[in-house]
Amino acid sequence: MQIASFEHNGQPMYGIRAGAGLRAVSTALRARHPDLLSLLRADALGELAMDTGGASLAMDQVNFLPVIPRPDKTLCVGVNYRPHIEEMGRDVPDYPVVFVRFPGSLVGHDRPIVRPRVSEQLDFEGELAVVIGKSARHVHREAALDYVAGYCCFMDGSVRDWQRHTMQFTAGKNFDRSGACGPWLATSEEVGDPTRLALTTRVNGEVMQQGRLADLLFDVPFLIEYCSTFTELLPGDLIATGTPGGVGAARKPPRWLQEGDVVEVEIPDVGLLRNPVRDE
Repeated sequence: MQIASFEHNGQPMYGIRAGAGLRAVSTALRARHPDLLSLLRADALGELAMDTGGASLAMDQVNFLPVIPRPDKTLCVGVNYRPHIEEMGRDVPDYPVVFVRFPGSLVGHDRPIVRPRVSEQLDFEGELAVVIGKSARHVHREAALDYVAGYCCFMDGSVRDWQRHTMQFTAGKNFDRSGACGPWLATSEEVGDPTRLALTTRVNGEVMQQGRLADLLFDVPFLIEYCSTFTELLPGDLIATGTPGGVGAARKPPRWLQEGDVVEVEIPDVGLLRNPVRDE
């Protein structure tokens, strides 16, 4: 299944991708589980699979929300592909470089990401995000994928000058609506082994980044093991796994995002996340 969160006629909803459109969940299912986060917390993906569904909707009839609009936490992993480590001039880390993103820093598919007025250095980072399906604490890597509900595309928009103010990434990674997540959650059963996935980031149709999940320095099972050791991972939590080489900051001259640009993050069998850029 591919499950999206969206607004229709001003009402937040969720539903399943059905052909070229979406099928909203039934009124009865929404009464039990009002949003995708509550569905995951109830371990009720099986109910969704059996749901006869509500209205059929065209993609242009909805406003996409982030896959999980307000997760308990979004953990992001920096410098997790060797080419990106090299282009950013960093040492290979001994442990994952983990930072957080706040819910307000992310938008859904086809929604504008915002270049803040205080900076011209908004950069793109295409990533795969893992969506946790059940509570996880002190999980060993051998069992880690059992805790995954699914995967989605992630655009870790980064305001580079603010990111470099200190050794902490928080400021540069959390400008309002500077990143994106979507278009939907592709369930783990549908995706299978995440190491077979490949990622491409495009700006205005031009390929900027390409990477394979098999090339992660710290793979998905290790990231779940590591993160579940210092915090309890809860249903709906996201782990963004890092970006390949090719970011705008490393180009000569740098390629910063500007108003009117369109960023796409595509991961076959997961989705294609597309966002226009506008100025604050």
